[in-house]
Amino acid sequence: MFHVELRRFPRVARAFNLTEEELQYRIVLPWVRGTAVELQDRRFTPDRARLTIYDGPEIATEDIGLGRGWSAVTRNGQDVTAQMIETAGRFVPRTSELKRELLSAAGPVPLAQAVALAGAAGRPSERLAAAEQAVWELLHEGRVALTRAGTRIPPEEWESVLLRWETWADAEVSVQTESPT
Repeated sequence: MFHVELRRFPRVARAFNLTEEELQYRIVLPWVRGTAVELQDRRFTPDRARLTIYDGPEIATEDIGLGRGWSAVTRNGQDVTAQMIETAGRFVPRTSELKRELLSAAGPVPLAQAVALAGAAGRPSERLAAAEQAVWELLHEGRVALTRAGTRIPPEEWESVLLRWETWADAEVSVQTESPT
């Protein structure tokens, strides 16, 4: 599990027991892009705040109270802040370029092709991660639709579809640019 602390004196916000996906989408990728991260109804910007990320065992709810949670994290976990930011930093330029390519496509782009468009450099898992990030961002920006065999997949099903490995090899699942209305 991952645990996060955002600090800008005198304010501190912490999140415990995040999955890697939650950490990447909610905290790390926005941070690397230079955008504000919102945590516990507070906004933290990379230019004015400090981000700390620990990888460690899950912290029980009863151990989080009374300020004991963060001391348990630092005692039993490992600081992975630099590693997580470095990894995310490699995806940001690739993701931006891939988003432009997907938006400029003449028709639907199968997800397997989106992975191929992510480039030949890097590990396959990195290309898949860049493609997944680009697709998620475009979907949430309302700039593309996710379709299966030409039929639009509703937003409440995006997560279950995109988190299945089979989806990324299924030629029937595509993204296509939304028509301006």
